[in-house]
Amino acid sequence: MSRRRVVVTGLGVVSPLGSDLKLFLDRLVAGRSGIRRVQTIDISPYTSQIAGEVVELDIDAYIPKKEQRRMDPFCHYGLAATKMAVADAGLDFSKEDPIRCGALIGTGIGGLQVLQEQMAILTTKGPSRFSPFMIPQMITNILPGYVAIEYGLQGPNFCITSACATATHCLGESMRIIRNGEADVMIAGGAEGSICELGIGGFCAMRALSTRNDEPEKASRPFDRGRDGFVIAEGAGILVLEEYERAKARGAKIYCELAGYGRTCDAYHITAPHENGAGAARAMTQAMTDAQLRPDQITYVNPHATSTQLGDLCEVQAVKAAFGLDAAKKLALSATKSMIGHGLGAAGGIESVALALMMRAGVVHPTINLDDPDEGCDLDFVPHTARELKIEAALKNSFGFGGHNASLCFTAV
Repeated sequence: MSRRRVVVTGLGVVSPLGSDLKLFLDRLVAGRSGIRRVQTIDISPYTSQIAGEVVELDIDAYIPKKEQRRMDPFCHYGLAATKMAVADAGLDFSKEDPIRCGALIGTGIGGLQVLQEQMAILTTKGPSRFSPFMIPQMITNILPGYVAIEYGLQGPNFCITSACATATHCLGESMRIIRNGEADVMIAGGAEGSICELGIGGFCAMRALSTRNDEPEKASRPFDRGRDGFVIAEGAGILVLEEYERAKARGAKIYCELAGYGRTCDAYHITAPHENGAGAARAMTQAMTDAQLRPDQITYVNPHATSTQLGDLCEVQAVKAAFGLDAAKKLALSATKSMIGHGLGAAGGIESVALALMMRAGVVHPTINLDDPDEGCDLDFVPHTARELKIEAALKNSFGFGGHNASLCFTAV
């Protein structure tokens, strides 16, 4: 028997470049940066003062004000992006079998802003003033719970938290759930809302963030010799995944097929990638094998590409190892994070939305700020200017603290 195929039928995005699919793609293709000086907090005491903030989201259009007050921002972003994706897919869950529909949506950190607010209450007013909603606001699994309640979904419902690989793991495992016949529709992706004093301060203490504060739009520069750390960002990327035959039968718009998935661990260091990128390379190889494709059949790679010294170089080495040097040299790769920064647990979801949009449009967005490629960063990163390209098959990479590696293979339908 042939295995069940899984396709993407709906997309939703909340990002520093906008919260509308057309606007998001147009700005990516134009090479526009969504990085700016942080506006929501007093950023002056911090070594890094820039971020990819969500500034164009009318949350009132998606969540009633009373419910908003009971949610952390990561849930605001995730639920808004979910409603966009469901509408884009043209699904009416009241007419679906609820047991055959589920949600697997993760977050890397969870309700950090709520935690910060409640700690301030603890120190100034005492424990008797804690919000009774504090725990459900904070926990990482609450977002797929909200989605299930919103649409009455009674199928598989949980979250994966694997740092910056979170959303990519959620998408891959959702694909496997549908492929294995455990569900027919899955809402999958990730959300993050960690631009606050705790979030920025924690990463500053690690010296992980860019300090190019005088040039925010030029701060995220993957593969460039002048890169000095990643730029923290927020938002959500949600995809509706559906079994191919039922999607086709209902006349659904199909962006692409999610055909392969790989996941490995470096077992090496809590924050640094393995120096030769071996675990990342195995994840890519697994995804291609799962999709039943050879390396020379892949057209494009959307890399993790955080703009860190070690991470970018290790990923290039991993791509060369997974594809072989000849095939790697023929790939187009472009870094979404160069324009939106690093969305942490949401990154793989937002970047998968970007990839699905590019596959449908026949275009690859550029890697901006790549003025002086670093030694060893010698692949085709589509610098500065977008390129028309028919993407037949593509990989999406995500790597997280703890050595978590995940790779997805998307193909044209």
